[in-house]
Amino acid sequence: MTAIDLNADLGEGFGRWRLTDDEALLSVVTSANVACGFHAGDAATMRRVCELAAERGVTIGAQVSYRDLAGFGRRAMDVPPAELAAEVAYQIGALEVFARAAGARVAYVKPHGALYNRVVHDAEQAGAVIEGVRLADPSLPVLGLPGSRLLELAGEAGLPAVPEAFADRAYTDEGTLVPRGREGAVVTDPDTVVERSVSLARSGAVIAHSGARILVRARSLCLHGDTPGAVGLARRVRERLVAAGVRVEAFA
Repeated sequence: MTAIDLNADLGEGFGRWRLTDDEALLSVVTSANVACGFHAGDAATMRRVCELAAERGVTIGAQVSYRDLAGFGRRAMDVPPAELAAEVAYQIGALEVFARAAGARVAYVKPHGALYNRVVHDAEQAGAVIEGVRLADPSLPVLGLPGSRLLELAGEAGLPAVPEAFADRAYTDEGTLVPRGREGAVVTDPDTVVERSVSLARSGAVIAHSGARILVRARSLCLHGDTPGAVGLARRVRERLVAAGVRVEAFA
């Protein structure tokens, strides 16, 4: 039976503001990418999400980012490799405190936003992320785009490299994500998102922005939690996957 992990970006609030319905999404997903305070999140939010995830048996992952609260981590930045490595390790360490207090642990790492897109092609920045992960825990899996420099370097460093796909993001013919600034970069039709999810899980196939059919082999499927109707859509995706004979389970 085909198996797929469902991950979502959670804890993406700050202080009194909450962007995602963490509690509801944690009843659907199998892995939680928890914001570690650099693009969103704060100490109280990190603690709360870790406690909720641990209660529900959801795997906790550190979603690391450039230091960019104002831009939600989606602005391009040039950070020296040594500084980026230290900041990645710092974010993982901060989340690990709350994960362990909840009786769990940080089980993987996923970059966010501009950093996620940068490490698809930029070997220097990808290497800095890998160095930061190894500083924190040299056994941690790294979640990223199939074929990216990040996953390539993770494998070379002996870290488990886990490819992921996006049902609600448009792809280029090369298998990279269409930049958010371009029209059609985000797939908004719920029925289309559900069908793309099943196709990605069962065959690794998806229709690119150009209309071409491409292969995106992935072990984890990302469901964005900051889109309107995210919880209902996530439930539909999981129900449809199960009905299609796909086993939904965490990869870590």
